[in-house]
Amino acid sequence: MKSLTLLILCCMMTASLSAGVFVKREEASTLVRQKRAGAADLSLAQLESLREVCEANLACEHMMDTSGIIAAYTAYYGPVPF
Repeated sequence: MKSLTLLILCCMMTASLSAGVFVKREEASTLVRQKRAGAADLSLAQLESLREVCEANLACEHMMDTSGIIAAYTAYYGPVPF
């Protein structure tokens, strides 16, 4: 049983590496910085108005808690109007 588990794990790692699933550290940090830059451009009043709109929709409010206000608003209401 342990050898079967090990074999499956090795096959999954090989498939992941050959598919290019992993991202280099520099690319990942660039993507994270770009994602954070969107919220920094908005004032606290603008973020609060987006939050109020998003709180009216339960699914948007849940996504806001997990992914952030900008991602949730964009997913449910389109681009940020500011």
